[in-house]
Amino acid sequence: MAAERQGPGGGRGGAGGGGGGGGAEENKENERPAGPQAGSLGDSLGLESILSRGGGDIVKESQQQHGLRHGDFQRYRGYCSRRLRRLRKTLNFKMGNRHKFTGKKVTEEILSDNRYLLLILMDAERAWSYAMQLKQEANTEPRKRFHLLSRLRKAVKHAEELERLCESNRVDAKTKLEAQAYMAYLTGMLRFEHQEWKAAMEAFNKCKTIYEKLANAFTEEQAVLYNQRVEEISPNIRYCAYNIGDQSAMNELMQMRLRSGGTEGLLAEKLEALITQTRAKQAATMSEVEWRGRTVPVKIDKVRIFLLGLADNEAAIAQAENEETKERLFESLLSECRDAIQAVREDLKPDQKQREHSLENDSGKVSNIQYLHSYLTYIKLSTAIKRNESMAKSLQKALLQQQRSEEDGKRTPRPQDLIRLYDIILQNLVELTQLPGLEEDKNFQKEIGLKTLVYKAYRCFFIAQSYVLVKKWSEALVLYERVLKYAREVQSGAGAYTNSLKELPDVQELITQVNAEKYSLQAAAILDANDTHETESPSQVKDGKPLSERFETFCLDPSLVSKQVSLVHFPPGFQPIPCKPLFFDLALNHVAFPPLEDKVEQKAKSGLTGYIKGIFGFKS
Repeated sequence: MAAERQGPGGGRGGAGGGGGGGGAEENKENERPAGPQAGSLGDSLGLESILSRGGGDIVKESQQQHGLRHGDFQRYRGYCSRRLRRLRKTLNFKMGNRHKFTGKKVTEEILSDNRYLLLILMDAERAWSYAMQLKQEANTEPRKRFHLLSRLRKAVKHAEELERLCESNRVDAKTKLEAQAYMAYLTGMLRFEHQEWKAAMEAFNKCKTIYEKLANAFTEEQAVLYNQRVEEISPNIRYCAYNIGDQSAMNELMQMRLRSGGTEGLLAEKLEALITQTRAKQAATMSEVEWRGRTVPVKIDKVRIFLLGLADNEAAIAQAENEETKERLFESLLSECRDAIQAVREDLKPDQKQREHSLENDSGKVSNIQYLHSYLTYIKLSTAIKRNESMAKSLQKALLQQQRSEEDGKRTPRPQDLIRLYDIILQNLVELTQLPGLEEDKNFQKEIGLKTLVYKAYRCFFIAQSYVLVKKWSEALVLYERVLKYAREVQSGAGAYTNSLKELPDVQELITQVNAEKYSLQAAAILDANDTHETESPSQVKDGKPLSERFETFCLDPSLVSKQVSLVHFPPGFQPIPCKPLFFDLALNHVAFPPLEDKVEQKAKSGLTGYIKGIFGFKS
């Protein structure tokens, strides 16, 4: 049985799976497991065949497949209801009919099938999932907390009934212990919500003890599952111990939170509130901060809390076990830093005129609030640089592994990915040089200039690596020389800034690597030139001519079987053609025509008589 942790993002036992599966698969869950009949006394009901199929927890498996990966407790509750209905139908254990409800209880007398125990387990799971759904909704609707406690009490009641039935002689020892652990876990959760810390800690301790014994009694594969549950219950126990009065529990809770990279599980909100409350108490005594020789008063509570937790967060990042945890811690630190900057920025807005006046009086010296803003911005940009540098180191390791063993079908890192990271780092360094109040700080500007040269050298190195991949040997060689130039400038100017450059990548190691790469590049360039001369032959040289112009020459042209085959020039080029002659009659202007007056008929003169004859059609 699963006594898992719960939280807004993962439910008990970690992340849940995707879709709920089809009806056929759900019906298979309710089939009677193969094995000996459990109807006679003395036979074990073998509840593990239901709770642990193939070594895996069936409750956890159901949660994984029905919504708890995304914290969807409503979906899981619906699944539990549907499965209960199918189980009752399969076992013919119906609660009356559609017109009348007739309550039935599972008793030891009718316990002839282990699926009767699964009925009670699904009842408890349904009540628990409904309580967790209400817990999410209670953040905005506090009245739902009363319903949440009612559902948890219902889940505990079903767990008590399951534990009572498992005391039967028909149930094996492992199932009895799992039922007791399940009961202890739900009881602890109920007491936890009631803030009865001592009772909750006793219940969680009982659950933890049972799982530790089970882990020692079974195989390594099953022990891993039980040990995982022990680790999930431990933060709850330490939280209860802290509320009882154990001050040392706070440090352990902080370490658990930092190791996991953030808050999750049952303590998701309460642990964050507890840490904030503890830091707020310490922040009451913090009044100022000193940075680069200047003391600045800190009056904003959110900024005080952030500065108090800065050292713990940086220590946790340094102690992170893997890159994923380190990335989550970086993101958490950057988020808190942005919130603190926003709080300072809100105080900067109404103080604009006063700040300008102070600049005039102090001869360019920025105000305290502006200097505090610069300090927080410096922390944010420095953290972003460290995060990107950490990502760059992990990518470099991946590149080395890729060179040793190529993997097909999987996207592998490229030098271009590192170039992008170093571009972002250089941009952050430019922003650092422009912080108000630090323009005249020559030591700071010199230090940032040296850091810029270091990251420029690494950026130039990976640009050269990208050129090597496409066999641009001359460009890569020039870039390698540029890397050596940047590295020598860093070495010559790093005298008084050695301590500030300790955290940066080693420049001497880069010089050694570049010298080795230069020799490899020169050898590869010579071999590539020889291969080009050997493979270049008339039968393989493509001169760019279409097929219609090289019928007499044999040439291996792969483009002839592609979609962009070159057969003829299209559209065809223009060619000169003879023009049609044009004739112009130039002699016409110089020709004199003979007179034609004697051949033209003279018109006879006529008077009024002729006019009248013409009207009536008489002609002379």
